[in-house]
Amino acid sequence: MTTSPKPLTFIVDDVKENIQVALNHLTNIDCDFAYATSGEQAIERITRTNPQLILMDVVMPGMDGYKTVQKLKTNPTTAKIPVIFLTAKNEPEDIARGFESGGVDYITKPFSGAELRARIATWLELSSYRENLEQEVEERTSEIQLLKQVVIEAMGELAEFRDPETGAHIKRTQHYVKTLAEQLFKNGAFQQELDPEGITLLYKSAPLHDIGKVGIPDSILLKPGKLSPEEFGEMQNHTLYGQTVIRKLEKRVGKSSFLKYANDIIVGHHEKYDGSGYPYGLKGQEIPLAGKIMAIADVYDALTTRRVYKDAFPHEKVMGIMNDGNGSHFDPIVFNAFLEVEIDFRAIAATYEDEELIFS
Repeated sequence: MTTSPKPLTFIVDDVKENIQVALNHLTNIDCDFAYATSGEQAIERITRTNPQLILMDVVMPGMDGYKTVQKLKTNPTTAKIPVIFLTAKNEPEDIARGFESGGVDYITKPFSGAELRARIATWLELSSYRENLEQEVEERTSEIQLLKQVVIEAMGELAEFRDPETGAHIKRTQHYVKTLAEQLFKNGAFQQELDPEGITLLYKSAPLHDIGKVGIPDSILLKPGKLSPEEFGEMQNHTLYGQTVIRKLEKRVGKSSFLKYANDIIVGHHEKYDGSGYPYGLKGQEIPLAGKIMAIADVYDALTTRRVYKDAFPHEKVMGIMNDGNGSHFDPIVFNAFLEVEIDFRAIAATYEDEELIFS
């Protein structure tokens, strides 16, 4: 059975005898102790040890106790550690300054051992409760985020499930999108739209790009031959069906960056740079960046994998076909970044190869 480490109380006083007096009063407190004899030393050691409680003297050479606490409060690592001032300065303005600088309690010398032990025990208990609560909130938040991502992927896989030959399409295109977006960011392109947060949102929303396929009849979705003009027109509607899903979600939960990226991917990944795509015939900069990135990921995956209407093409042939679409189908800036990560696309394709699905 693993024993939990004892809480650490940190004592700061430039007079070592005062530190020893405090320690003598605290022998019955179940915690470990550390100390520093200056404000500068305290900041360095407290940052490194991350104690649960600090006992701070005020009058010290160099950086006094007030300034030391103010400095600790500017560091996210130490800002939340409760500080009790333990000092001979007992004027009302001294006490007020102690609380203003960030202290949670103020004990004046001389003090009784019983009082010191009681206050320290109370603040250690509160500190432990806060840490446990923060950990629980963090765990719950992580659980919710994981559940959210699972639901998103499940929604995307719902569409792919009706077309089993696309297999690991979602995983591959997710990683294609992320890889391409990171290369664009590295190249300094689209700086207003691409940053680490935006790339994460792209990655997370990518599975929804074909969610609208749930509205396409099987006779069209799974047709092995060429689609008629009417059938192709209905297939194109999957982008609009997907957009309808996102708009309904926005009405229920409000607008969000995630849903905006999802919408841009859904309606933009079949648009073409020259305006000949669908559903809206957007052209050039009218096409959202998320859609441009997804277009390359989706086309590359469609060409390199076996589909109901075609066999898989070798990588070299795929690159030739896609190069012909540079400037017409694909945004040249995005396509050039794709050429720079071509080897990474091949590695992703090999990592997430389709597994044959058997239905009884």
